[in-house]
Amino acid sequence: MNLGLRGWWKQLWDSSDAPAPRPVLDRHFESNVKGLYVIGDLAGAPVVKLAMEQGDQVAAHIVSQPDARARTPGVYDVIVAGAGAAGLNAALTLHNAGLRVLVLEKNEVASTIEDFPEGKWVYAEPAERPARGKLWLEGARKEDLLARWHEIIRENRLDVRVREGVTAIERGGVQGFRVRTPRGEYRARRVILATGQRGNPRRLGVPGEDRSNVHHRLYSPREYRGEEILVVGGGNSAAEAALALAEHNRVTLSYRGAAFHRLLPELARKLEQAVSEGRIRVLYRSRVREFGAVSCRLEVEHGDRVETLEVPYDRAFVLIGAEPPARFLRSLGLRLETDWTGSPALTLALVAVTFLGLWILGSRTGIPMLAGLGWLGGAAALAAVAALVRSGLRGSRFSWLGVSFVVAYTVYGVKLGEGHELWPFRDWGYRALSFLDRPWAFWYTVLYTAVMTVFGLQAMKRWGLDRKDKFQTWRYVSLLAFQWTFFFLIPEFLFRWAVEYEWVGARLANDPKFAGEAWRAYGLVYAWPLFFYTFFGAPHQIWVVWGVLLSFVVLPVLALFHGKRYCSWICGCGGLAETLGDRWRHLAPKGRTSIRLEAMNKAVLWAAAAITLAMVLRDSIGWLRAPAEFGVSAYRWIADLWLVGILPVTLYPFFGGRIWCRYWCPLAKLIEYWSALYTRLRISRFAIQANEKCIACGECTRYCQVGIDVMRFALKQEELNNLNSSCIGCGICVTVCPMGVLSFGSVKPATPLVQIAPAGAGVSTR
Repeated sequence: MNLGLRGWWKQLWDSSDAPAPRPVLDRHFESNVKGLYVIGDLAGAPVVKLAMEQGDQVAAHIVSQPDARARTPGVYDVIVAGAGAAGLNAALTLHNAGLRVLVLEKNEVASTIEDFPEGKWVYAEPAERPARGKLWLEGARKEDLLARWHEIIRENRLDVRVREGVTAIERGGVQGFRVRTPRGEYRARRVILATGQRGNPRRLGVPGEDRSNVHHRLYSPREYRGEEILVVGGGNSAAEAALALAEHNRVTLSYRGAAFHRLLPELARKLEQAVSEGRIRVLYRSRVREFGAVSCRLEVEHGDRVETLEVPYDRAFVLIGAEPPARFLRSLGLRLETDWTGSPALTLALVAVTFLGLWILGSRTGIPMLAGLGWLGGAAALAAVAALVRSGLRGSRFSWLGVSFVVAYTVYGVKLGEGHELWPFRDWGYRALSFLDRPWAFWYTVLYTAVMTVFGLQAMKRWGLDRKDKFQTWRYVSLLAFQWTFFFLIPEFLFRWAVEYEWVGARLANDPKFAGEAWRAYGLVYAWPLFFYTFFGAPHQIWVVWGVLLSFVVLPVLALFHGKRYCSWICGCGGLAETLGDRWRHLAPKGRTSIRLEAMNKAVLWAAAAITLAMVLRDSIGWLRAPAEFGVSAYRWIADLWLVGILPVTLYPFFGGRIWCRYWCPLAKLIEYWSALYTRLRISRFAIQANEKCIACGECTRYCQVGIDVMRFALKQEELNNLNSSCIGCGICVTVCPMGVLSFGSVKPATPLVQIAPAGAGVSTR
């Protein structure tokens, strides 16, 4: 059962092209293994300067600990695995503080930078943040930067051992850790993992790949002259290598795709020119099957026909990316962000005990032998929840899922009203949560607003105030202002006072129909079909008029200028996602599978439209009455209860806050339709543009709550809009980009696409 449920989660949410998960870390970069820290690329430092900053921060934290020094012969205070920017900066800070430090590096010092093409410029971004620590960093050629770093290592007499990668890290009792390498074993009080994510080049897994003339890195293109060279890959690294090698060699570029989708525009232009000049031959839809001694066997697709080619080569470079070190990290005992740990069976059992206990507590079982044992049921429920929390604190993610479900099910299952509550709260839950002469519906609104406010202020600080980002600051001000004004004060207080003191005029104030519809005040900002009941239930005509204007005039105009920003600036549902859900936004499902699932909100939208139309016409078309009333009841249970309440709020801590908005919200889809139409007509004022500075760090994609692969758009400098994505305009991708690549703008005029044509001839067929 465990494997089945875990496999189901993975299949449903974890697309094959989703970004690699990161280790679970605290604010000091310490993992779930006490004393084992993770920094650098593995911890989300996408550029050299931020990696250095993490190294300095973790070193300062370790130095501040009372047991920072091992004081045991043969035991290092800290072993640093990885001699990149993060690892070196941490080691230098620790070394200068008097700690005994050893740096172990699998390849060479700063191997990621070492792998850059000759003369490549290393940027010191973000420019507004000063470099921290002992390493030198200014914009420079890679050779100059590396020379300075080697000089700093020598001057500080830092113990750095290259070509000695860490193979295992084990807890070693009171002495901390045992760190194994191919050359021996070391002991250390603490370990800092700064190995990066690119240390293990991805392999094709075909015969002959281990030959000495088949490489997975390109260090110095100038070393190769007058050779037949095969480059395999379709990304920027492969294209850069092909161009560099083509200066003095005959180059064939093999790519399994039908066109290059990920190349930077300038790189694509240079590659197109090289192909047109005959300096590079491109084989699309080709796959390597075997590396022979003097030729490589490839299969090339031509529609339904597959052709086998023998391509001569002296050297081959397989540049298809790197394998994320997930297996290595898990072997160390580290939990990754998307790992489902714990027992689903135990979780289900404890959740069942919780609800059975609450059923007995409510004394509505109808079983005589359980009468008077409410206290026992309450104790059992409390004990079961305590067991879930205890299991969660010990690392069970399934247990936290159980806790989250119990909370969400209780909050929304009771909110249905007295006598309509979900089991086990039927006939007692609503009354139990109503106090101070106020019903639970009121206290739910208070709770909702309080949660949004507390977590909204935290999110405002995180994205706005700390980063001095006015856009994010005002976005959170807007969300909180709309929540307090239109989703709390007006429906709960101001509407009643407006009627009592005739602020709306004597005619409306004395209209009993209008005066009794305070709940419809939510429709002042919640548009149909999110506020599903706008046009039926015998509304006062003022609500109908405003509902039509809001849904079919105001929001379409807003979409013209701002796309789907209603979802991230105004909507209360989106407000909870952007506040409470913000801390888990990086867990939003990514990849093609999750994007395809967004089609579900089309079904909800058309169901809402059909039910609304049936309700409006039911008095004039008699046979519509029964299906209309059934539709309203079904929509209330499925959409209003489960899809907007219980399920998404339960899943906030596991898949981010935008589950409802992405997959089921009909209003989000309706606004997207409007915005996509304007984009198609090239009149939309909403789009996200990218410049040429993208470094493929992936931060924009990681923090997108609606799962867009923003980095793909940025790399290609392709406009991101609501015709090609479900972007809600929150701007977090713009905020987190360390290179200032992304910015808001208007839809640009359409430009023709450029296809790099494969160069033709000279290939033998077998």
